Amino acid sequence: MSPRENVFDLSRNAHISASMHQDNPRTALRKGDVIVSTVGTIGNCAVVDETILPANCDRHVGIIRIEESSIPCSPYLLSTFMLSRYGKAQTLRESTGNVQLSLFIYKLKELRVPNFSIEFQSGIERIVKSAHNKLYEATAVYKEAEQMLLSELGFTDWSPTDKSVSVKSYADFVSAGRFDAEYFQPKYEEIGSKIRQYKGGTITADSVLVAGLVKEPAETQERYVELADIGAHGEIESCATSTFGELPSRARQRMEAGQVIASSIEGSLDRCALVTEEYDKALCSTGFHRFRSSAINPETMLLLFKSWPVQQLMKRGCSGTILCGILPGELAHVPLPLIRAEVQRQIASLVQKSFALRTESKRLLEKAKSLVEMAIEQGEEKAMKDFGLKTSDLGLTSDAGHRTADETSDIGLQTADGKSSEVLSPKSSLSPSSGVLSQKRRQSQNQSRKERCK
Repeated sequence: MSPRENVFDLSRNAHISASMHQDNPRTALRKGDVIVSTVGTIGNCAVVDETILPANCDRHVGIIRIEESSIPCSPYLLSTFMLSRYGKAQTLRESTGNVQLSLFIYKLKELRVPNFSIEFQSGIERIVKSAHNKLYEATAVYKEAEQMLLSELGFTDWSPTDKSVSVKSYADFVSAGRFDAEYFQPKYEEIGSKIRQYKGGTITADSVLVAGLVKEPAETQERYVELADIGAHGEIESCATSTFGELPSRARQRMEAGQVIASSIEGSLDRCALVTEEYDKALCSTGFHRFRSSAINPETMLLLFKSWPVQQLMKRGCSGTILCGILPGELAHVPLPLIRAEVQRQIASLVQKSFALRTESKRLLEKAKSLVEMAIEQGEEKAMKDFGLKTSDLGLTSDAGHRTADETSDIGLQTADGKSSEVLSPKSSLSPSSGVLSQKRRQSQNQSRKERCK
Protein backbone atom coordinates (compact mmCIF):
# COMPACT_ATOMS: atom_id res chain seq x y z
CA MET A 1 0.00 0.00 0.00
CA SER A 2 1.12 3.54 -0.70
CA PRO A 3 0.26 6.36 1.71
CA ARG A 4 -0.62 9.64 0.04
CA GLU A 5 -2.28 12.77 1.40
CA ASN A 6 -4.03 11.18 4.41
CA VAL A 7 -5.37 8.34 2.23
CA PHE A 8 -3.98 5.06 0.94
CA ASP A 9 -3.52 4.20 -2.72
CA LEU A 10 -4.45 0.51 -2.79
CA SER A 11 -4.46 0.12 -6.57
CA ARG A 12 -0.99 -1.46 -6.70
CA ASN A 13 -1.29 -3.77 -3.72
CA ALA A 14 0.39 -7.15 -3.68
CA HIS A 15 -0.89 -10.06 -1.63
CA ILE A 16 0.90 -12.45 0.71
CA SER A 17 -0.21 -15.68 2.35
CA ALA A 18 -1.72 -15.75 5.83
CA SER A 19 1.29 -17.73 7.07
CA MET A 20 3.72 -15.11 5.79
CA HIS A 21 1.65 -12.40 7.46
CA GLN A 22 1.84 -14.29 10.77
CA ASP A 23 5.60 -14.80 10.36
CA ASN A 24 6.15 -11.05 10.08
CA PRO A 25 4.37 -9.54 13.10
CA ARG A 26 6.82 -6.62 13.27
CA THR A 27 5.49 -5.17 10.01
CA ALA A 28 1.87 -6.21 10.56
CA LEU A 29 -0.34 -3.14 10.69
CA ARG A 30 -2.78 -2.24 13.44
CA LYS A 31 -5.72 0.08 13.58
CA GLY A 32 -4.49 3.60 14.37
CA ASP A 33 -0.98 3.14 12.94
CA VAL A 34 0.36 6.14 11.03
CA ILE A 35 2.16 4.91 7.90
CA VAL A 36 4.87 7.19 6.51
CA SER A 37 6.55 6.86 3.11
CA THR A 38 10.31 6.72 3.66
CA VAL A 39 11.52 6.19 0.08
CA GLY A 40 10.79 8.25 -3.02
CA THR A 41 8.12 10.78 -2.10
CA ILE A 42 9.16 11.41 1.49
CA GLY A 43 6.62 12.20 4.19
CA ASN A 44 3.36 11.06 2.64
CA CYS A 45 1.29 9.41 5.33
CA ALA A 46 -2.11 8.00 6.21
CA VAL A 47 -3.83 6.27 9.13
CA VAL A 48 -4.68 2.56 9.13
CA ASP A 49 -8.34 1.77 9.78
CA GLU A 50 -10.32 -1.46 9.83
CA THR A 51 -11.21 -1.24 6.12
CA ILE A 52 -7.71 -2.29 5.02
CA LEU A 53 -6.93 -4.87 7.71
CA PRO A 54 -5.40 -7.41 7.89
CA ALA A 55 -2.38 -5.90 6.16
CA ASN A 56 1.38 -5.96 6.18
CA CYS A 57 3.94 -3.52 4.81
CA ASP A 58 7.39 -3.49 3.25
CA ARG A 59 10.56 -1.54 3.99
CA HIS A 60 9.51 1.48 1.91
CA VAL A 61 7.32 2.79 4.72
CA GLY A 62 7.70 3.43 8.41
CA ILE A 63 5.14 2.80 11.15
CA ILE A 64 4.44 5.34 13.87
CA ARG A 65 2.48 3.73 16.69
CA ILE A 66 1.37 5.95 19.54
CA GLU A 67 1.98 4.46 22.98
CA GLU A 68 -0.99 4.14 25.30
CA SER A 69 1.14 5.51 28.11
CA SER A 70 2.11 8.66 26.21
CA ILE A 71 0.28 11.97 26.21
CA PRO A 72 -2.95 11.43 24.19
CA CYS A 73 -2.46 12.14 20.50
CA SER A 74 -4.95 11.34 17.75
CA PRO A 75 -3.29 9.45 14.88
CA TYR A 76 -5.41 11.48 12.46
CA LEU A 77 -4.09 14.70 13.96
CA LEU A 78 -0.53 13.36 13.79
CA SER A 79 -0.90 12.32 10.14
CA THR A 80 -2.38 15.71 9.25
CA PHE A 81 0.42 17.52 11.06
CA MET A 82 3.08 15.50 9.23
CA LEU A 83 1.48 16.45 5.90
CA SER A 84 1.50 20.13 6.84
CA ARG A 85 4.43 22.33 5.87
CA TYR A 86 5.78 22.01 9.40
CA GLY A 87 5.79 18.22 9.28
CA LYS A 88 7.01 18.04 5.66
CA ALA A 89 9.90 20.37 6.44
CA GLN A 90 11.08 18.02 9.17
CA THR A 91 10.81 14.77 7.16
CA LEU A 92 12.61 16.33 4.19
CA ARG A 93 15.29 17.76 6.45
CA GLU A 94 15.99 14.34 7.96
CA SER A 95 16.11 12.61 4.54
CA THR A 96 19.39 11.54 2.97
CA GLY A 97 20.54 10.26 -0.42
CA ASN A 98 21.49 11.51 -3.86
CA VAL A 99 19.62 9.67 -6.60
CA GLN A 100 16.67 8.68 -4.40
CA LEU A 101 15.93 10.25 -1.03
CA SER A 102 15.42 7.96 1.96
CA LEU A 103 14.18 8.64 5.46
CA PHE A 104 15.69 6.23 7.99
CA ILE A 105 13.23 4.82 10.52
CA TYR A 106 15.23 6.01 13.52
CA LYS A 107 14.99 9.56 12.18
CA LEU A 108 11.25 9.51 12.93
CA LYS A 109 12.30 9.90 16.56
CA GLU A 110 13.69 13.34 15.72
CA LEU A 111 10.34 14.72 14.56
CA ARG A 112 8.85 17.35 16.84
CA VAL A 113 5.10 17.44 17.30
CA PRO A 114 3.05 20.07 19.15
CA ASN A 115 0.58 18.91 21.76
CA PHE A 116 -2.77 20.30 20.65
CA SER A 117 -5.75 20.28 22.98
CA ILE A 118 -7.74 17.03 23.08
CA GLU A 119 -10.80 18.86 21.77
CA PHE A 120 -8.93 20.26 18.78
CA GLN A 121 -7.45 16.84 18.02
CA SER A 122 -10.92 15.29 18.09
CA GLY A 123 -12.19 17.97 15.73
CA ILE A 124 -9.41 17.36 13.20
CA GLU A 125 -10.05 13.62 13.46
CA ARG A 126 -13.74 14.16 12.66
CA ILE A 127 -12.90 16.25 9.59
CA VAL A 128 -10.44 13.62 8.29
CA LYS A 129 -12.88 10.76 8.90
CA SER A 130 -15.62 12.73 7.14
CA ALA A 131 -13.28 13.10 4.16
CA HIS A 132 -12.65 9.35 4.20
CA ASN A 133 -16.40 8.66 4.23
CA LYS A 134 -16.78 10.85 1.14
CA LEU A 135 -14.00 8.86 -0.50
CA TYR A 136 -15.66 5.52 0.32
CA GLU A 137 -18.94 6.79 -1.12
CA ALA A 138 -17.15 8.02 -4.26
CA THR A 139 -15.57 4.60 -4.76
CA ALA A 140 -18.94 2.85 -4.36
CA VAL A 141 -20.58 5.17 -6.91
CA TYR A 142 -17.72 4.65 -9.36
CA LYS A 143 -17.99 0.86 -9.03
CA GLU A 144 -21.72 1.13 -9.70
CA ALA A 145 -20.95 2.90 -12.99
CA GLU A 146 -18.40 0.19 -13.87
CA GLN A 147 -20.91 -2.56 -13.24
CA MET A 148 -23.51 -0.76 -15.33
CA LEU A 149 -21.13 -0.66 -18.29
CA LEU A 150 -20.13 -4.33 -17.98
CA SER A 151 -23.78 -5.35 -17.67
CA GLU A 152 -24.67 -3.39 -20.80
CA LEU A 153 -21.90 -5.19 -22.71
CA GLY A 154 -22.81 -8.61 -21.30
CA PHE A 155 -19.50 -9.10 -19.48
CA THR A 156 -20.87 -9.31 -15.92
CA ASP A 157 -20.93 -13.11 -15.67
CA TRP A 158 -18.89 -13.89 -18.76
CA SER A 159 -15.30 -15.06 -18.97
CA PRO A 160 -13.20 -16.00 -22.01
CA THR A 161 -11.76 -19.40 -22.70
CA ASP A 162 -8.67 -20.53 -20.84
CA LYS A 163 -7.31 -22.42 -23.85
CA SER A 164 -3.80 -21.41 -24.84
CA VAL A 165 -3.59 -23.05 -28.28
CA SER A 166 -4.56 -21.32 -31.51
CA VAL A 167 -3.86 -22.55 -35.05
CA LYS A 168 -3.01 -19.77 -37.52
CA SER A 169 -1.71 -19.60 -41.06
CA TYR A 170 1.27 -17.64 -42.29
CA ALA A 171 -1.16 -15.18 -43.88
CA ASP A 172 -2.63 -14.44 -40.43
CA PHE A 173 0.82 -13.54 -39.11
CA VAL A 174 1.50 -11.26 -42.07
CA SER A 175 -1.90 -9.58 -41.76
CA ALA A 176 -1.47 -8.90 -38.05
CA GLY A 177 2.19 -7.95 -38.36
CA ARG A 178 2.89 -10.09 -35.31
CA PHE A 179 4.64 -13.43 -34.84
CA ASP A 180 4.44 -13.76 -31.02
CA ALA A 181 2.24 -16.54 -29.65
CA GLU A 182 0.83 -14.32 -26.90
CA TYR A 183 -0.88 -12.09 -29.47
CA PHE A 184 -2.90 -14.99 -30.91
CA GLN A 185 -4.28 -16.42 -27.67
CA PRO A 186 -7.95 -17.45 -28.15
CA LYS A 187 -9.15 -15.33 -25.23
CA TYR A 188 -8.27 -12.10 -27.05
CA GLU A 189 -10.23 -13.12 -30.11
CA GLU A 190 -13.26 -14.03 -27.98
CA ILE A 191 -13.18 -10.70 -26.12
CA GLY A 192 -12.86 -8.72 -29.35
CA SER A 193 -15.62 -10.73 -31.00
CA LYS A 194 -18.03 -10.20 -28.11
CA ILE A 195 -17.46 -6.43 -28.12
CA ARG A 196 -18.06 -6.27 -31.87
CA GLN A 197 -21.37 -8.08 -31.39
CA TYR A 198 -22.74 -5.19 -29.32
CA LYS A 199 -26.13 -4.19 -30.68
CA GLY A 200 -25.26 -0.49 -30.88
CA GLY A 201 -22.26 -1.06 -33.12
CA THR A 202 -18.58 -0.30 -32.59
CA ILE A 203 -15.78 1.99 -33.64
CA THR A 204 -12.03 1.50 -33.31
CA ALA A 205 -9.87 3.26 -30.74
CA ASP A 206 -7.65 4.83 -33.40
CA SER A 207 -10.68 6.71 -34.82
CA VAL A 208 -11.01 8.74 -31.60
CA LEU A 209 -7.27 9.26 -31.08
CA VAL A 210 -6.14 12.89 -30.73
CA ALA A 211 -2.74 13.51 -32.34
CA GLY A 212 -0.26 16.37 -32.30
CA LEU A 213 2.69 17.59 -30.24
CA VAL A 214 3.51 21.10 -29.08
CA LYS A 215 6.70 23.09 -28.62
CA GLU A 216 6.58 26.31 -26.63
CA PRO A 217 9.18 28.97 -25.78
CA ALA A 218 11.54 27.70 -23.06
CA GLU A 219 10.44 30.38 -20.55
CA THR A 220 6.69 29.59 -20.82
CA GLN A 221 5.14 28.47 -17.52
CA GLU A 222 3.38 25.15 -17.92
CA ARG A 223 1.53 22.56 -15.86
CA TYR A 224 2.62 18.99 -16.49
CA VAL A 225 0.83 15.71 -15.77
CA GLU A 226 2.72 12.42 -15.77
CA LEU A 227 1.89 8.82 -14.93
CA ALA A 228 2.36 9.21 -11.16
CA ASP A 229 -0.29 11.96 -11.09
CA ILE A 230 -3.10 9.63 -12.19
CA GLY A 231 -5.40 8.19 -9.52
CA ALA A 232 -6.96 4.76 -9.43
CA HIS A 233 -10.47 5.95 -10.29
CA GLY A 234 -9.88 8.07 -13.37
CA GLU A 235 -8.89 11.33 -11.69
CA ILE A 236 -5.84 13.53 -12.16
CA GLU A 237 -4.62 14.04 -8.60
CA SER A 238 -1.91 16.64 -9.11
CA CYS A 239 0.53 18.18 -11.57
CA ALA A 240 3.95 19.78 -11.65
CA THR A 241 4.50 23.43 -12.58
CA SER A 242 7.65 24.56 -14.35
CA THR A 243 8.92 26.35 -17.42
CA PHE A 244 8.65 24.48 -20.72
CA GLY A 245 12.42 24.36 -21.05
CA GLU A 246 12.85 22.64 -17.67
CA LEU A 247 10.18 19.98 -18.26
CA PRO A 248 11.15 16.52 -19.56
CA SER A 249 11.40 16.14 -23.33
CA ARG A 250 8.32 13.88 -23.22
CA ALA A 251 6.10 16.78 -22.02
CA ARG A 252 4.77 17.52 -25.50
CA GLN A 253 1.01 16.86 -25.52
CA ARG A 254 -1.55 19.58 -24.78
CA MET A 255 -4.64 18.29 -22.98
CA GLU A 256 -8.12 19.78 -23.26
CA ALA A 257 -11.10 19.45 -20.94
CA GLY A 258 -13.31 16.54 -21.98
CA GLN A 259 -10.47 14.41 -23.32
CA VAL A 260 -9.55 11.03 -21.86
CA ILE A 261 -5.88 10.17 -21.46
CA ALA A 262 -4.76 6.55 -21.23
CA SER A 263 -1.29 5.19 -20.53
CA SER A 264 0.35 3.44 -23.47
CA ILE A 265 2.89 1.59 -21.30
CA GLU A 266 2.33 -2.09 -20.47
CA GLY A 267 2.09 -2.54 -16.73
CA SER A 268 0.26 0.75 -16.26
CA LEU A 269 -2.39 0.58 -19.00
CA ASP A 270 -5.10 1.06 -16.37
CA ARG A 271 -3.78 4.56 -15.61
CA CYS A 272 -6.51 6.45 -17.43
CA ALA A 273 -8.03 9.80 -16.50
CA LEU A 274 -10.70 12.26 -17.52
CA VAL A 275 -9.33 15.74 -18.17
CA THR A 276 -11.46 18.19 -16.16
CA GLU A 277 -11.60 21.98 -16.43
CA GLU A 278 -8.99 22.19 -13.68
CA TYR A 279 -6.37 20.67 -16.01
CA ASP A 280 -7.54 22.19 -19.28
CA LYS A 281 -4.57 23.22 -21.47
CA ALA A 282 -2.06 21.43 -19.22
CA LEU A 283 0.67 19.29 -20.78
CA CYS A 284 0.92 15.54 -20.44
CA SER A 285 3.58 12.98 -21.22
CA THR A 286 3.89 11.36 -24.64
CA GLY A 287 3.46 8.11 -22.69
CA PHE A 288 -0.28 8.79 -22.84
CA HIS A 289 -2.74 8.45 -25.71
CA ARG A 290 -5.43 11.16 -25.84
CA PHE A 291 -9.01 10.36 -26.91
CA ARG A 292 -12.16 12.32 -27.71
CA SER A 293 -15.38 11.25 -29.45
CA SER A 294 -18.62 12.92 -30.46
CA ALA A 295 -20.47 9.59 -30.17
CA ILE A 296 -19.19 8.54 -26.72
CA ASN A 297 -19.25 10.98 -23.80
CA PRO A 298 -15.98 11.44 -21.83
CA GLU A 299 -17.20 9.59 -18.71
CA THR A 300 -18.23 6.51 -20.70
CA MET A 301 -15.00 6.69 -22.70
CA LEU A 302 -13.03 6.70 -19.42
CA LEU A 303 -14.80 3.60 -18.13
CA LEU A 304 -14.38 1.82 -21.46
CA PHE A 305 -10.61 2.24 -21.44
CA LYS A 306 -10.44 1.17 -17.79
CA SER A 307 -12.77 -1.83 -18.25
CA TRP A 308 -11.12 -5.25 -18.16
CA PRO A 309 -12.21 -6.30 -21.71
CA VAL A 310 -10.63 -3.23 -23.35
CA GLN A 311 -7.64 -3.49 -21.01
CA GLN A 312 -7.05 -7.04 -22.23
CA LEU A 313 -7.09 -5.92 -25.86
CA MET A 314 -4.77 -3.02 -25.07
CA LYS A 315 -2.38 -5.45 -23.40
CA ARG A 316 -2.54 -7.68 -26.46
CA GLY A 317 -1.46 -4.79 -28.68
CA CYS A 318 1.68 -3.98 -26.66
CA SER A 319 5.03 -4.61 -28.28
CA GLY A 320 8.67 -3.82 -27.56
CA THR A 321 11.58 -5.21 -25.62
CA ILE A 322 12.84 -3.05 -22.74
CA LEU A 323 9.73 -0.88 -22.43
CA CYS A 324 6.63 -2.46 -23.95
CA GLY A 325 3.75 -0.26 -25.04
CA ILE A 326 0.84 -0.03 -27.45
CA LEU A 327 1.57 2.08 -30.53
CA PRO A 328 -1.10 4.21 -32.26
CA GLY A 329 -1.29 1.76 -35.16
CA GLU A 330 -2.34 -1.10 -32.85
CA LEU A 331 -5.35 0.91 -31.64
CA ALA A 332 -7.04 0.02 -34.93
CA HIS A 333 -7.47 -3.50 -33.51
CA VAL A 334 -9.18 -2.27 -30.30
CA PRO A 335 -12.98 -2.03 -30.76
CA LEU A 336 -15.03 0.43 -28.68
CA PRO A 337 -18.80 -0.17 -28.38
CA LEU A 338 -21.19 2.71 -29.12
CA ILE A 339 -23.08 2.50 -25.83
CA ARG A 340 -26.76 3.47 -25.89
CA ALA A 341 -27.33 7.18 -25.18
CA GLU A 342 -29.53 6.48 -22.17
CA VAL A 343 -26.89 4.29 -20.55
CA GLN A 344 -24.19 6.86 -21.36
CA ARG A 345 -26.18 9.54 -19.53
CA GLN A 346 -26.55 7.33 -16.46
CA ILE A 347 -22.84 6.48 -16.48
CA ALA A 348 -21.90 10.14 -16.87
CA SER A 349 -24.11 11.08 -13.91
CA LEU A 350 -22.51 8.45 -11.67
CA VAL A 351 -18.94 9.30 -12.68
CA GLN A 352 -19.58 13.03 -12.16
CA LYS A 353 -21.03 12.30 -8.71
CA SER A 354 -17.97 10.20 -7.88
CA PHE A 355 -15.65 13.01 -8.98
CA ALA A 356 -17.62 15.57 -6.95
CA LEU A 357 -17.35 13.41 -3.82
CA ARG A 358 -13.60 12.99 -4.34
CA THR A 359 -13.22 16.75 -4.76
CA GLU A 360 -15.13 17.33 -1.53
CA SER A 361 -12.99 14.74 0.26
CA LYS A 362 -9.83 16.46 -0.95
CA ARG A 363 -11.19 19.84 0.17
CA LEU A 364 -11.87 18.54 3.68
CA LEU A 365 -8.36 17.07 3.98
CA GLU A 366 -6.83 20.37 2.85
CA LYS A 367 -9.05 22.19 5.34
CA ALA A 368 -7.83 19.96 8.19
CA LYS A 369 -4.20 20.58 7.19
CA SER A 370 -4.71 24.34 6.99
CA LEU A 371 -6.40 24.35 10.40
CA VAL A 372 -3.40 22.57 11.93
CA GLU A 373 -0.95 25.01 10.35
CA MET A 374 -2.89 28.04 11.51
CA ALA A 375 -3.33 26.59 15.01
CA ILE A 376 0.45 26.28 15.26
CA GLU A 377 1.01 29.83 14.05
CA GLN A 378 -1.84 31.70 15.70
CA GLY A 379 -3.56 29.34 18.12
CA GLU A 380 -6.52 27.01 17.83
CA GLU A 381 -9.22 29.60 18.50
CA LYS A 382 -7.88 31.98 15.84
CA ALA A 383 -7.65 29.12 13.34
CA MET A 384 -11.31 28.24 13.78
CA LYS A 385 -12.38 31.87 13.56
CA ASP A 386 -10.53 32.48 10.30
CA PHE A 387 -12.07 29.35 8.79
CA GLY A 388 -15.54 30.47 9.85
CA LEU A 389 -15.95 27.58 12.27
CA LYS A 390 -17.72 27.55 15.59
CA THR A 391 -16.54 25.59 18.60
CA SER A 392 -19.36 23.11 17.99
CA ASP A 393 -18.04 22.43 14.46
CA LEU A 394 -14.93 20.82 15.92
CA GLY A 395 -16.63 19.42 18.96
CA LEU A 396 -15.08 22.04 21.27
CA THR A 397 -16.81 23.44 24.32
CA SER A 398 -16.73 27.15 25.03
CA ASP A 399 -14.41 26.60 27.99
CA ALA A 400 -12.06 24.20 26.21
CA GLY A 401 -9.05 26.34 27.00
CA HIS A 402 -7.56 26.57 23.52
CA ARG A 403 -3.77 26.57 23.41
CA THR A 404 -1.64 28.85 21.31
CA ALA A 405 1.44 27.71 19.44
CA ASP A 406 3.63 28.48 22.42
CA GLU A 407 1.44 26.62 24.90
CA THR A 408 2.64 23.15 23.92
CA SER A 409 3.99 20.22 25.86
CA ASP A 410 5.70 16.94 24.92
CA ILE A 411 4.47 13.95 22.94
CA GLY A 412 5.97 10.49 23.15
CA LEU A 413 5.83 8.31 20.03
CA GLN A 414 6.58 4.72 19.24
CA THR A 415 8.38 3.88 16.01
CA ALA A 416 8.42 0.89 13.69
CA ASP A 417 11.00 -0.98 15.75
CA GLY A 418 8.54 -1.17 18.63
CA LYS A 419 10.72 0.90 20.96
CA SER A 420 9.73 4.11 22.63
CA SER A 421 11.34 7.21 21.28
CA GLU A 422 12.67 9.93 23.53
CA VAL A 423 10.17 12.59 24.50
CA LEU A 424 10.16 15.29 21.85
CA SER A 425 9.70 18.93 22.70
CA PRO A 426 8.06 21.16 20.07
CA LYS A 427 8.28 24.43 21.98
CA SER A 428 9.89 27.06 19.75
CA SER A 429 11.10 24.77 16.98
CA LEU A 430 8.01 24.80 14.78
CA SER A 431 9.16 26.99 11.90
CA PRO A 432 9.74 25.18 8.60
CA SER A 433 13.37 26.28 8.52
CA SER A 434 14.18 25.15 12.03
CA GLY A 435 16.39 22.11 12.38
CA VAL A 436 18.94 22.84 15.09
CA LEU A 437 18.73 20.78 18.25
CA SER A 438 19.01 22.70 21.47
CA GLN A 439 22.51 22.75 22.98
CA LYS A 440 21.23 21.14 26.15
CA ARG A 441 19.60 18.28 24.27
CA ARG A 442 22.70 17.75 22.11
CA GLN A 443 24.90 17.59 25.20
CA SER A 444 22.51 15.07 26.74
CA GLN A 445 22.66 12.89 23.62
CA ASN A 446 26.46 13.02 23.52
CA GLN A 447 26.66 12.06 27.18
CA SER A 448 24.35 9.08 26.57
CA ARG A 449 26.53 7.90 23.70
CA LYS A 450 29.66 8.12 25.87
CA GLU A 451 27.99 6.07 28.59
CA ARG A 452 26.98 3.40 26.09
CA CYS A 453 30.57 3.26 24.78
CA LYS A 454 31.85 2.62 28.27
